[in-house]
Amino acid sequence: MSLNYTEEELNLLANTPHLIGAAMAFAGSSGLFGTGKEMLVNAQSVMAGIKDYPNNALIQAILPNAHGNASEAMDKMKKIRDWGVVRFKAKGVDSAQKFQAQTVEDCKEVSALLAAKATPQEAAEYKQWAMSIAEKVAMATTEGSFLGFGGEQFSANERQLMGEIENAMGTQSLLA
Repeated sequence: MSLNYTEEELNLLANTPHLIGAAMAFAGSSGLFGTGKEMLVNAQSVMAGIKDYPNNALIQAILPNAHGNASEAMDKMKKIRDWGVVRFKAKGVDSAQKFQAQTVEDCKEVSALLAAKATPQEAAEYKQWAMSIAEKVAMATTEGSFLGFGGEQFSANERQLMGEIENAMGTQSLLA
């Protein structure tokens, strides 16, 4: 397998799905417990890429090997997370609004990178995977409810962010 990406590009490709899920989690008003559930769904959805896209060399390359050494897998995920934290600090991301805006910018950068270097199938599957993460996180909890009563499944803030991510990625989610 020969992927022609720089380490920086691979880090961006690996980090962006996490960012999409986190941005969606914080776009809603699901409270502490709801956001915690959304972050768990985010992690599970990201890792689902391994089994959902077994023939996608790009997705397989950027995710840790679930069947390999668990310590190595954790080290790889920590390295990617740390890379993203340093990058966001350097860009002055210090609020939820800036986090969402930078995530959308990263989606634009990823879309251009995929267009330039990925096969059409790899690019389409990466985008499907990334959008499925956003969808699963958005639908994980009911926004604006009290003790589980009332509220809405897909809030206006989540809907707006989903639209921005769709435009940046050049794709559409099932929730559109």
